[in-house]
Amino acid sequence: MSHAASHYERIACLSTEAVETLYALGAEDVIAGISGFTVRPSRARAEKTRISGFSSANLERILAVKPDLVIGFCDMQADICRDLVKAGIEVHQFNQRTVGGILRMIAVLAALVQREAEGRALIASLRADLAAAQDRAAAWTRKPVVYFEEWNEPLMSGIGWAAELIGIAGGADAFPELSMRPGAKERIIADPHDVVARAPDIIIASWCGKKFQPAQLAARPGWESIPAVKSQMLFEIKSPDILSPGPAAITHGLRQISDIIAQWQHQQEQAT
Repeated sequence: MSHAASHYERIACLSTEAVETLYALGAEDVIAGISGFTVRPSRARAEKTRISGFSSANLERILAVKPDLVIGFCDMQADICRDLVKAGIEVHQFNQRTVGGILRMIAVLAALVQREAEGRALIASLRADLAAAQDRAAAWTRKPVVYFEEWNEPLMSGIGWAAELIGIAGGADAFPELSMRPGAKERIIADPHDVVARAPDIIIASWCGKKFQPAQLAARPGWESIPAVKSQMLFEIKSPDILSPGPAAITHGLRQISDIIAQWQHQQEQAT
């Protein structure tokens, strides 16, 4: 049964955070198709037709679910969005890279499906999570340098919202000049010794769906001198918890970053 009040009745979601957000708004009835990478909520995979990978989307598979709106994300989906527009389909292409952008995306999606009240409630809840992490961090005097590794071959530092969440949780991003760059290729660290030079206290890895190998990281030439490697402050946050710019980055990703920094703070206290 479609939700009568929505501006759109059959929405095809090419990004996981759009699916997560529409379910959170109680607007799942209007979802006609989902990204194959969708993990939240888990029931979406059982209930909805999978129509795409992340950057590999098939026009016919999307058109087959007869969407009246397609929601995409970022430059990697630009080509399929162009093809959909040429095929006469309405497309909303999000490009959020910041925490503020995540909250705006939720407000815009809520408006598209006329669930503004639910959108405001979800945003208020996420703002409370952000404030709680900031309050926790305010009690700490030390600010650890955190290197966030999004990929290992080549090395790639964390995207904008991941770096911003590290700051909110009381850390300092090791590569602030890279995190502001939108494209993945622009965040490549060509020389691994640059990481050694930044001397991160904590390393968080999220290898885009590939399992993190801390031993492989610690064995990189020269990395044995990095404080995080010496004190075994090497952590993994699963990609769906941090690399999709939707509610989970705040409800799951931020909480894990905050707990990791708390663990480091405790270790520092024990050492003094």
